[in-house]
Amino acid sequence: MIMNIDRWALFGLTFMLSCRERPAPEPEAERKDAGARATPAVAADAHAALDRMDPRTPLPLLPMMAHHQKQNMRDHLAAVQQIVAAVATQEFATVEKAAASLGFSESMGRMCAHMGSGAPGFTDAALQFHHGADELVEAARRRDTPAILTSLGQTLSRCTGCHEQYKQAVVDEREWEAITHETAREPP
Repeated sequence: MIMNIDRWALFGLTFMLSCRERPAPEPEAERKDAGARATPAVAADAHAALDRMDPRTPLPLLPMMAHHQKQNMRDHLAAVQQIVAAVATQEFATVEKAAASLGFSESMGRMCAHMGSGAPGFTDAALQFHHGADELVEAARRRDTPAILTSLGQTLSRCTGCHEQYKQAVVDEREWEAITHETAREPP
């Protein structure tokens, strides 16, 4: 019985301590590590070191293009999440709609060609991904769950294959034009 009281007392003390008001964080200038932030030169050296460790093929992109591409990748992940959730509940119209957002269109083809113009093979890999997603749309229309999952697996394999082969290399307009022999412009 005394052991139970000790446990309750310990529990109560722990609870009270965890509920106490925490002091406000120290202002930025007063933090001990405030001076430890990397200067731009140190940060650039760190990024260069990381880049040297990464053997993937550089995909030269202007900053705006790199940002746009990353947003597309996040959108692709959201579509895959929607597909998986919809397959689980057999909501085939949702699978079809999400898969269609990954599929091929003429404007998507132009954008892939533009973004991949500085890295041989990238455009073909991107187009294979988008055309593969079209197969996923067809499987959803047939309400064929095994075919949906097979196609989704192939689509994800194309994703990982591309990410294993390529890395973004953000460049300025002069460098991008020299690499691609194209005039820097926004993606179509």
